[in-house]
Amino acid sequence: MKKILVPIDFSIFSEYALEVAARLTRTHKAELVVFHMLGISESVFVANEAAEKAEAKYYLSMAKERFATFLDKDYLTGIKITEIIQNYKVFSEINELAKEIEIDLIVMGSHGSKGLSEFFVGSNTEKVVRTSTVPVLVVKKRRPNFKIENVVFACDFKIENLYAFIHAVKLFTEYEAKINLVYVNRPNEYFITKTELDKRISYFMSKVRDQSLENIEVAYVTDYSIEHGIMEYCKKIQADLVAIPTHGRKGWAHFFVGSLGEKMANHAHLPVMTFRI
Repeated sequence: MKKILVPIDFSIFSEYALEVAARLTRTHKAELVVFHMLGISESVFVANEAAEKAEAKYYLSMAKERFATFLDKDYLTGIKITEIIQNYKVFSEINELAKEIEIDLIVMGSHGSKGLSEFFVGSNTEKVVRTSTVPVLVVKKRRPNFKIENVVFACDFKIENLYAFIHAVKLFTEYEAKINLVYVNRPNEYFITKTELDKRISYFMSKVRDQSLENIEVAYVTDYSIEHGIMEYCKKIQADLVAIPTHGRKGWAHFFVGSLGEKMANHAHLPVMTFRI
């Protein structure tokens, strides 16, 4: 991992993300890229009027001053930091920047509070997750001792999730983390037998090439809700984060659609990392 990007809006949530990103950056001796989007009218930057040009300079200078204050943190000492200020107006454009400067991971804060299926909905974070082709790590509270040692990867073992899983294995292997693959078996029309599931898992794992599978375990859990089953398992094993394959055209977590997320109170305090299918 060489470059980690943190979008900054100067809120407490982006400060949570910054501190976590700093820990990851230090671990990998990587470069930390902090990015602020002004989101103001392009006319201000292309105007010929002296007053509007002065306004543009004012916005830029203010952003630089806020950056200087925001980045005055002891935990950033010794870390290589690159500051970027651009006039993007929509968060989906962060993916363009990530591609341009070859970002390996995006770390963002979120104020979502109603479980995993509500974690990103309607937020700027959801827009980034939906469009990002690189992994996105989302945190919603301060985690000064953040680590990646025990990870849950939510999976239905369909082949469309293979690329996301391989990507996750590569990343988590860098941390020598244990990866717990978790399948939630639900009742009624969603139920499949253990024999059927074993066949699906065997076929899925047979397609994972050139990756060590030594530190990977598979777990089946039974629950009425995928979300609840995963989060209860995370609690049971004291997971550091939950990883989820995402599908851009279907939203942030396609297999959580219709789940009981609305009824799950505060379960998404656990960091969530998304991997694009």
